[in-house]
Amino acid sequence: MSELQGKRVFVTGSGAGIGKAIAALFVQRGAQVVVSDVNADSAERSAGEIGAAGVANCDVTDEGQVEAAVQQAVDLLGGLDVLVNNAGVEIASPLLQQSTESFDKIFAVNVRGTFVTMKAATPHLVASQGNIVNMASIAGVGGSPLLGSYCATKAAVIQMTRVAAVEMRPTGVRVNAVCPGFADTAMVDRLKPDFEAATQMPFGDLVAAKQGRLGTPEDIAEVAAFLASDRAAWVTGSHYVLDGGLTASLV
Repeated sequence: MSELQGKRVFVTGSGAGIGKAIAALFVQRGAQVVVSDVNADSAERSAGEIGAAGVANCDVTDEGQVEAAVQQAVDLLGGLDVLVNNAGVEIASPLLQQSTESFDKIFAVNVRGTFVTMKAATPHLVASQGNIVNMASIAGVGGSPLLGSYCATKAAVIQMTRVAAVEMRPTGVRVNAVCPGFADTAMVDRLKPDFEAATQMPFGDLVAAKQGRLGTPEDIAEVAAFLASDRAAWVTGSHYVLDGGLTASLV
């Protein structure tokens, strides 16, 4: 398939996991991709393994670094057609026992980071009538024990996606979000002991009961690729839930 042929793409948080899978699939579909991550070694390794066009690293909590990385990507690619905002962190804690410092940290990465990256990329995307794919989560559409602040950040990403889509529609720029359920990633691996303690159930049994199986990074990358492609030309302001039916079920 070559549905992304020639698309110039910048993917944050693409040194590993879902971000790397998205970057890899986009390259396979014909895109020129610049990889970015807060971990420079991971980004360089990812770029080499997937055949990326280059690397432009940044810490998304630092607006200056973000602006520089976006400009570096634009310089490498000769413009920008797609921004994938994948950089994010999780913190597992009962909401009202969480420290204010960790609450501020997760908002700085997941919400402010998404905001400043969209803001930095917007002039370039307007020039190309490109699009943005934001990584949200089913945590943004429902509550979960231990993930109160994470849920709040992903709800904010969904709402920013909606507003940005409406505001940018006259420019031809589309903005959408992807909302995965539990997926086979390092982030979910880190959450397993906390969820098993909270639910008194083996994590594998919980996943099997609620969503059938763990999602894969490739499952998520496929939807991101669709949203980034011209096949989604009339799709904007949407958030796509990928969870094996978890949020559809009452029991």
